[in-house]
Amino acid sequence: MAYKVNKMIRLNLPNFEIKLSGTREHPQIFDILRRRYVALTPEEWVRQHFVHFLIDDKGYPAALLANEVRLQVGEKTLRADSVLYDRGLRPRMIVEYKAPTVTITQKVFDQISIYNMLLHVDFLVVSNGLNHYCCRMNYADNSYTFLEDIPCYEELGN
Repeated sequence: MAYKVNKMIRLNLPNFEIKLSGTREHPQIFDILRRRYVALTPEEWVRQHFVHFLIDDKGYPAALLANEVRLQVGEKTLRADSVLYDRGLRPRMIVEYKAPTVTITQKVFDQISIYNMLLHVDFLVVSNGLNHYCCRMNYADNSYTFLEDIPCYEELGN
């Protein structure tokens, strides 16, 4: 199992206690939000690190986070990588993950913007594990502001 993890890129995120399963050919990593092992892909490597970062370092309640949130657009089904909800279970933040080898471009922001047309959240976050971008939406004047850092949970103004 160490072989596959050793091939994963070291991320610009804190370490956490990684739980692995599966085989050398099909490794899996434990997802604390879905409460099950999932395929260990480069994107999943980023997701698990980022979710632990939000919970352990930024104080986000795990009970208010969900991974692989299904969204319906007509006949098309989309999946938001992670969504943070408020205590009234209204979406507050969408997080989109890419593999560390994927450059974050306008296309990635276009993708998360489509999800936001459905969820209408206050914060959008994009990360490839190396670079993280967070913006706060302002619907009053149809604008957004990029933040210097991912805010702590208490800074979100729940």
